[in-house]
Amino acid sequence: MSILLLLIPLSLLLLAVAIWAFAWAVRRGQFDDLDTPALDILVEDPSAHPPAATSQAPHAQGGSHVD
Repeated sequence: MSILLLLIPLSLLLLAVAIWAFAWAVRRGQFDDLDTPALDILVEDPSAHPPAATSQAPHAQGGSHVD
């Protein structure tokens, strides 16, 4: 029963820290835009170059083909 004298204040302290962390995140704007970061992963990067189509297999350029 004496463990409750330790656990109850400890749980209240943990609750206070969680509420403080949530309030800090709201004040810093962490929850302002929840949709854009999720959609950014779906947008293709415009700086990405398509693979070059000029590379051909050696046998297509007249090289010997061994079976």
